[in-house]
Amino acid sequence: MRLLTTLALSAALLAGCATPDRDARLQPGVSRSEHVIALYGQPKRVWPEADGGRTLEYSTQLMGRHCYMVRLTADDRLVAIEDGLSAASRARIEPGMTPEQVSRILGTERSRVFFRQSGEDVWDWTVEPDQTGYGLRFNVYFKDGRVVRAGHSMVFPSRLFPGMGD
Repeated sequence: MRLLTTLALSAALLAGCATPDRDARLQPGVSRSEHVIALYGQPKRVWPEADGGRTLEYSTQLMGRHCYMVRLTADDRLVAIEDGLSAASRARIEPGMTPEQVSRILGTERSRVFFRQSGEDVWDWTVEPDQTGYGLRFNVYFKDGRVVRAGHSMVFPSRLFPGMGD
């Protein structure tokens, strides 16, 4: 009996830690939007696709480091799940893109700051840190509604609030 209780508790804990991109309960070609929503709740945004399908956005910003983009066909079947904040997704951001194009790839940003002197609007996302051990942000700089550049910045620990970045 104790073994069954331990197994049930372990399964519940593992299910609670599942992420859409690694959840074996979601199967491409089989799972539908109601399965995704039953497991992960309502998406932050729903993006319509040109082929009649849609993409459900599950962003973990402000403090999280992922944005799961769940792509569905026109007949509501799961195609794929991608992390919009993966290194490969971030590499797709190029000068000249619009804010909507960036949001469709990366998802909802952590923050936006407008710099009056330069005329730049800077959006950022918390992403997986590199080997330095410090927090990492991905920054996209817009000017006149277009990307001018993108890059990373480190988040150093706060002296006033140890353990809290920026």
